[in-house]
Amino acid sequence: MSYLKAGSAEARFAELIWEREPISSGELAKLGAAEFGWKKTTSFTVLKRLCERGLFVNEGGVVRSLVPRAEFSARQSGQFVDEAFGGSLPAFLAAFCSGKRLSEAELDELEAIIEGMRGTAT
Repeated sequence: MSYLKAGSAEARFAELIWEREPISSGELAKLGAAEFGWKKTTSFTVLKRLCERGLFVNEGGVVRSLVPRAEFSARQSGQFVDEAFGGSLPAFLAAFCSGKRLSEAELDELEAIIEGMRGTAT
């Protein structure tokens, strides 16, 4: 599944769905008009694309997610690291943190994540 680019119309529309699901497709069309100035057909076209990507399902006029937001974010992040950093998480972290100073709390949180991962590696 290809990821949605941050800030894209599809990504913003997906956020509306995740925030309100389950939601009727009619209500989504109204939200598309209110939030983005879209016509009803535009909202339905974007919804159809998101359903074709396997993120959502529209059954009986009610839209719900097939992939929770957190799982989607994890997949999207993993795909980005794969494409931009050859799958190297250390290379990503080095690039992300270059020029920044992490706080002690942030460093502690990262250490806790690493230790948690060590515990699951058996």
